[in-house]
Amino acid sequence: MNQLVFLADAGATGGAMSWTWMIGYIIIIGGLFYFMAIRPQKKQQKQMNALISSLEIGDSVLTTSGFYGVVIDVMDDVIIVEFGNNKNCRIPMKKSAVVEVEKPGSEENK
Repeated sequence: MNQLVFLADAGATGGAMSWTWMIGYIIIIGGLFYFMAIRPQKKQQKQMNALISSLEIGDSVLTTSGFYGVVIDVMDDVIIVEFGNNKNCRIPMKKSAVVEVEKPGSEENK
C-alpha cells in the first residue's frame, strides 16, 4: 500500500513538472513574439508620428500613392499639397498619407 501512495505522488509531481514546462514555453514564445513583432512596429509608429508632426510649409513630400509634391498648408489632420508646376493642382490629404519628408535645405548638406 505504501508503494501505491508513492506511485501516485510521483505521477502528480510529473504532471506538475509538465505544466511548468508548458507555461515556460508559452512565456518564451510570447517574449519572442513581443521582441520580433510588437516592439519594432511600435518603434516604426513612433518614427512615423515624429515625421508627421514635423511637417511644415515648403516641405517636399512623397505620398502613399507615389506622388511627389510640396506642402502649401498644414492643418490639424489635413495638409494641402501642390503637385507639379501647375499652381491649380492643389489637393488636400490626410497627414497619414505622407511616407517621406524632405526639408528644403537638406539638399545642400549632401
